[in-house]
Amino acid sequence: MASKKRTRRVHSIANELLVKSREAALCAVQVFNNPLIRFKSESYIVLMVIAWTYLLHAYYRRKGIEYRYFEQRGKRRSFHRTRQGAFKYWELERCLNTKESPIDSDSANNLRFLIGLRHEIEHQMTMNLDAYLSGRYQACILNYNDYLKKLFGKEAGIDEHLMYALQFTELSHEQATGMPVRPKVPDRILSYIAEFDGALTHEEYNSARFSYRLLFKRRVVGKPGQADKVVEFIDPNSEAAKQVDKEYFVLKEVERRKHGAKQIVEMMREEGFAQFNTHHHTQLWKELDAKNPAKGYGQQLGSQFWWYDRWIDTVRAHCKENADRYTRPPKT
Repeated sequence: MASKKRTRRVHSIANELLVKSREAALCAVQVFNNPLIRFKSESYIVLMVIAWTYLLHAYYRRKGIEYRYFEQRGKRRSFHRTRQGAFKYWELERCLNTKESPIDSDSANNLRFLIGLRHEIEHQMTMNLDAYLSGRYQACILNYNDYLKKLFGKEAGIDEHLMYALQFTELSHEQATGMPVRPKVPDRILSYIAEFDGALTHEEYNSARFSYRLLFKRRVVGKPGQADKVVEFIDPNSEAAKQVDKEYFVLKEVERRKHGAKQIVEMMREEGFAQFNTHHHTQLWKELDAKNPAKGYGQQLGSQFWWYDRWIDTVRAHCKENADRYTRPPKT
C-alpha cells in the first residue's frame, strides 16, 4: 500500500513538473513571437532553460534518479539545502552532464551554447541577437518538443499549439542587399560564439539539432485550390531542391563559423600535415595580407583574430602545394 502511494506521489510531482515545463516553453515562444516585446533573446533563453530543466527533473523523477545535490556519508545521504531549508536541485547543465541524461549530444550542445550565452548577456540589453541566432533558438524548441513526446508520449507535445509566426521579411534580392554586412552584436558575444563553435566538429556544427537552418523560396501554385501553406518542406535531394540551389545564392552571411589560429593548425595536422605549425600559419597570413578586412578571410574580435572557413580552404591548398615540406619527418 505504501509503495502504491509513493508511486502515485512520484507521478503526481512529475506531472506537475511537466505542466510547468510546457507552460515555460509556450511562454518562451509567445514572448519571442510578440512584436511588442524587444527583450526577446534574453527572455526566450531564460524561459527555455527553465522548460528544459523541469522536463529533465520530471524524467528523472519518474525514473527514480536522484537529482538533488547530496554528499554520501557512509550509508546515509546528506542533502544540500538552501538557507530556508529547501533541497538544492540540479541545474540544467548538471542534468545534461549526468550519464543518465536521455538527451543526444547535438541537442545538449545547443543547450550548453544557450546556457553560456545567457551568462554573457545576463542583466544586459543586447539587441540584434534575435535574428542572428534564430536558427539555434528554433532548434532548441524543436528539440524540446521532440523530447516531450519521446519521453512522455505524443500527447505531451506542444506542436499543436504552435504555428509559424507571420513575417514582414521576404527573401528577395533588394532586401538581401539592404542588410548590413555585419550585425551590431557586441564583440564579447561574437567571441563567445566563435569559441563555442570552434570547439565543435563539422558534423556537430551542421547538425539540425544544434542550429535549425531553413531556406525559403516563394512558390507560385499552378492553379486555384492547391495547398496554400506559408512553408512547404521538400526533400533536399529532390530536383526541386537542386533547382533552388541553382537559382538562390546567399549575398551576405548572417552567421559564419569562426576558428582560432591554433584550431586551424591542429586541423591541418590531423589532415596529415604534421610539420605545419603556428609560425607557418603566421607567415602565410602575413604574406597574403589575410587580416585585411577587404579580403574577407576573418574578423578581429577584441584582442583575437578569428578566421572563416574560407581561410581554412586557403591554408589547406597551401599545405597541399607544399606537401613535401609539411609531411616530411623532422630533422634529427
